[in-house]
Amino acid sequence: MNHVSKLALIAIISGLSLSGPALAQNAPATTSKPMAKTHSPQSIECSKEADAKGLHGAARKKFRKACMKGAGGMGKSDVD
Repeated sequence: MNHVSKLALIAIISGLSLSGPALAQNAPATTSKPMAKTHSPQSIECSKEADAKGLHGAARKKFRKACMKGAGGMGKSDVD
């Protein structure tokens, strides 16, 4: 291999290795975590009430739904 060919090959290889990180920055971030959800004060209160009653599963879901529909979290309807 002559001197010019070696320099051209080195230039191509170094150019590709240096452009790798630049190309990776444009890729979408697939490993990032989704943003944390914030819950309303009413939702938190309904969860606390469901915890106090020891509700789990379908009963808890039913209670929370009724609670969230109630005025300010006071919807302690038919689940006791």
